[in-house]
Amino acid sequence: MTASTPPMFRLGLALIFCTAFIGCSTAYYGAMEKVGFAKRDIMVHRVEKARDSQQEAKEQFRSALERFNAVAHGGGGDLQAKYDTLQADFDRSQAKANDVHTRIADIEDVSEALFSEWRTELGQYTDAGLRRSSEQKLKATETRYGQMIAAMKKAESRIAPVLDKFRDQVLYLKHNLNAQAIASLQGEVRSVESNVASLIREMDVSIGEAEAFVKDMSGP
Repeated sequence: MTASTPPMFRLGLALIFCTAFIGCSTAYYGAMEKVGFAKRDIMVHRVEKARDSQQEAKEQFRSALERFNAVAHGGGGDLQAKYDTLQADFDRSQAKANDVHTRIADIEDVSEALFSEWRTELGQYTDAGLRRSSEQKLKATETRYGQMIAAMKKAESRIAPVLDKFRDQVLYLKHNLNAQAIASLQGEVRSVESNVASLIREMDVSIGEAEAFVKDMSGP
C-alpha cells in the first residue's frame, strides 16, 4: 500500500488481514493500530456499517410486507409457490435482523475499548487545562454515543415483533396449504403493516443518529 491508497480501501484490507484477532479484541485493536487505524477509526467504520445494515433491513422488511400483501390478497394460484415466497422473505428478513444485531454488538465492543483507553489516558496529562479539555470531549462523545446506541437498540427491538408475525404466518401456511390458510393471512395484514411501519420509523431515527455521530466523529 502507498500513501495514495484510499483510506477506506486500506481499512478494508486491514480488516481482512486482522480477522484472526477478532476473538480477542485487545489483540485485534492492537493489530489495527499497527497498520494505522485507531479505535476511533474503527468505531466510525462500524457505525457506518451498522447504519448501512439498518438501511438494508428496512428495505427488506418493506419488500417483505409488499409480498405478504400480494400473497394474502392474490386469490388462487399455486399455494406451494406462495408459501415458498413467504418463507424466502422470512429467511432474508431473519438474516438482515441477525446482521443488525451483530453490527450493534461490534460497535459496543469497540466503544468500550475506546472510552476505557480515553479515561485511562486522562491521568497521563501533566497540563491540567489539556486534561480538562480532553475530559469534556470524552463526556460529550459518550453522550452522543449513548443517544446513538439507544436509538439503534430501540430500532432493533422493533424487529422481533415483525419477525414473530411473519414466522407464525409462514408456519401456519406450511402446514395448511389451502385457500382457507391464505384467507387467514388477510386478517393479519393490518397488524403486520403496523409493526413494519413502527420498525421503519425507528430505523429512520436510528440511521439519522448514526449519520450525525459519524459526522461528529469525523470532524476536526
